Amino acid sequence: MPLSVGIVGLPNVGKSTLFKALTKKEISIANYPFCTVDSNVGVVRVPDKRLEKLAALSNSKKITPSTIEFVDIAGLVKGANKGEGLGNQFLAKIREVDGIAHLVRIFEDGGIVHIDKTINPKRDIETINLELIMKDIETLKKRIEKVSSEARSGDEEKKKELAVFQKAKAYLEQGQLLNQKEFDQYEKDLLKPLCLLTAKPMIIVFNSKIESKKNPQELEKILKDLNLNLPFVEVDIKLEADLGELDEQEKRDYKRELGINQDGTDQIISSCYRFLRLITFLTTGRDETRAWTIKENTKAIKAAGVIHSDFEKKFIKAEVINWQTLIELGGWTQAAKKGMLRVEGKDYIVRDGDVIEFKI
Repeated sequence: MPLSVGIVGLPNVGKSTLFKALTKKEISIANYPFCTVDSNVGVVRVPDKRLEKLAALSNSKKITPSTIEFVDIAGLVKGANKGEGLGNQFLAKIREVDGIAHLVRIFEDGGIVHIDKTINPKRDIETINLELIMKDIETLKKRIEKVSSEARSGDEEKKKELAVFQKAKAYLEQGQLLNQKEFDQYEKDLLKPLCLLTAKPMIIVFNSKIESKKNPQELEKILKDLNLNLPFVEVDIKLEADLGELDEQEKRDYKRELGINQDGTDQIISSCYRFLRLITFLTTGRDETRAWTIKENTKAIKAAGVIHSDFEKKFIKAEVINWQTLIELGGWTQAAKKGMLRVEGKDYIVRDGDVIEFKI
């Protein structure tokens, strides 16, 4: 299954429009809060120009890209952690995703009602973050209560666990997101089963208008003022959704007219892929050229298992070459003749853009 990113934000900031732009999936969109009650889910391809080049080299019959799942989660409001605006239901949905795309509206439009009446991105980010923080504090309080009784009995391991949970809770009570703090591997392993909302990777998506785009330094300052070190992108989401309604020629013409070189949706997808710390390795042949998604620092034997569990069990070695080098040399046979294929063992750390043939 692809890793998933939840689209969160206040009501009426463009979440459903963004979801439509990303997935080209027709869903309910309206100018009022809580239009989206049930989460919409869509799987989208990760843009990767390497695939077409490798497919042309191998004369592949088909191309299979990497994918990410996007979940359109209904708008959160102040008090969501206490159940306001169906908050508990929506926060539970965030718990299920691997990362968060936090959508923030930064454009003025009298025809689109803002729940707080005014446009203030700093305030809006604080509102959502506070709801996530408060829910995590609630989760940690329950865990601390359970572990405390066990620690009082003299169990040294439980005392260590308790200290970790109290450390995380203290950060949250200072208004800090856990994804902004460093934890060692022992601490991460303890916190992971709790699925804490603020520990998830996050990207800020600023929803703007193309005619009034902000200077990147302005947006960076908003996050800096909030003591947030998070990746961000700025996209005109309504424009992206409109572009999705055009055929390819119309889309190219309109983008040329507007001076747009890159799809905003592709920027968001690629950024989400990166902040989830994902990389791609590739396989190519006559039947298929395919992108495979793995986490950074994955060993070759585990990457083999992504293709098929038997590949991991029966792994012997991997023949590896960088995708660009493979294209420059003219193919696998030519690369082998020139001794450019590297033979790697099970502990090899796979790199983004490796083309791999596993031997089993």
